[in-house]
Amino acid sequence: MDCKITLIPGDGIGPEIVREAKKVLDRIAEKYGHKFDYTKILMGGCSIDEYGVPLTDEAVAIAKASDAVLLGAVGGNVGNSKWYDVAPNLRPEAGLLKIRKELELFANIRPAYLYKELQDACPLKPEIIGDGFDMVIMRELTGGLYFGKRHTEEVDGVMTATDTLTYNEDEIRRIAIKGFEIAMKRRKKVTSVDKANVLDSSRLWRKVVKEVAADYPEVEVTDMLVDNCAMQLVMNPGQFDVILTENMFGDILSDEASMITGSIGMLSSASLGKTKLGLYEPSHGSAPDIAGKDIANPIATILSAAMMLRYSFDLDKEADAIEAAVAQVLKEGYRTVDIMSEGMTQCSTTKMGDLIAERV
Repeated sequence: MDCKITLIPGDGIGPEIVREAKKVLDRIAEKYGHKFDYTKILMGGCSIDEYGVPLTDEAVAIAKASDAVLLGAVGGNVGNSKWYDVAPNLRPEAGLLKIRKELELFANIRPAYLYKELQDACPLKPEIIGDGFDMVIMRELTGGLYFGKRHTEEVDGVMTATDTLTYNEDEIRRIAIKGFEIAMKRRKKVTSVDKANVLDSSRLWRKVVKEVAADYPEVEVTDMLVDNCAMQLVMNPGQFDVILTENMFGDILSDEASMITGSIGMLSSASLGKTKLGLYEPSHGSAPDIAGKDIANPIATILSAAMMLRYSFDLDKEADAIEAAVAQVLKEGYRTVDIMSEGMTQCSTTKMGDLIAERV
C-alpha cells in the first residue's frame, strides 16, 4: 500500500517523538511491503517563528492532500511572552484548533489502557486497579467552549472575559453515533458525561444521546455528571468502557485517564471525521523543559502511529504488530524516565524507538 503521511513535528519534544514514530513506521513499511511518503509541515510556535502564524493555509492544503496526519506536540510553557502575549488566534494551540476544523475532525478517540508491566507506575492502589482497565474516551472536538465566541472588555471599570459554550443537536448526534459504533466493537457500554444539572448545552447533549441510544439496543448507556466521572476514574476505573463527552470535559478527563495509566507519555489519540483522513497525536503536551534531552517517552506517539494504520489505512495486522512490540519492550523491562521503576532498565527516547522498531 502507498500512503501519503503529513508529519507535524511541532514544538518542544515533538520533533524527537515524531522521529521515533517514523522509525517504527519505516520498519512496518519494510516488513509488510508498504510505501509511506512523508511531507513535513510547520505548526505551532515553530510556525509562528517562521511565518508569523501558528498554521499557514499552505500547510493546511498539504495536510488535506494526504491520507493521514501524524502530530508531535505544539506550544510552550503557558505564559511564555514570545508566543502567548498575543491574540488567542495567534497562539500555538490555535494551529491545532484550525487544523481540526479545516480537516473536519469532530471525533477524538483516546484509549486509556493499563499495561500489567506498568502497574507499579500507576498512582492508584492495587486494590483499586484490580485486573486493570481498558477504556476509550470519545471527545467531541470541534464545538463547545473552545470554538464559541469570546471577548474581553471593560464593563463598569472592571475587565471582564466572556467565553460562549454552544452545541447544536447535529454536532452532538454525530459524535454520539461514533461513540456507540466504537462501543459495539468493544464491551457494549457507554457512559455519557455531561453537566445537565447546570448547563443547557448538557441537557441537549443528554437528550440527543438518548435518541441515538435507541438505535443501539445492545449497548448499555449510563448518564454521569462530569464531576462524578472525575471521581470515579480514580475510584473505580475498571467500570468504564466508552466515555462519551463534549470538548472541554473530554480534554480534562482524558488527561486524568492518561495519568492513571502510569504516565501521560503512554496515551495515544486519533481525531476522525467522516472520511478516512485522520489526525493522530499523543495526548501529552510539548514538555519544553525536557526538549532536546533525549529523555521524552515516545510510546504515546508510536501508539498513535499504530492507530493511524488501523483507522486511516485499515492495516490492522500492522497496527497489532506495533502494539505487540510496545508490550514486548515493556515486558523486557525497558523504561523511559517517566515510567522508570526499581529493577527496570532506563533508556533514552532514541533507544526506546530503536527497541520497539526492532521488535516489530
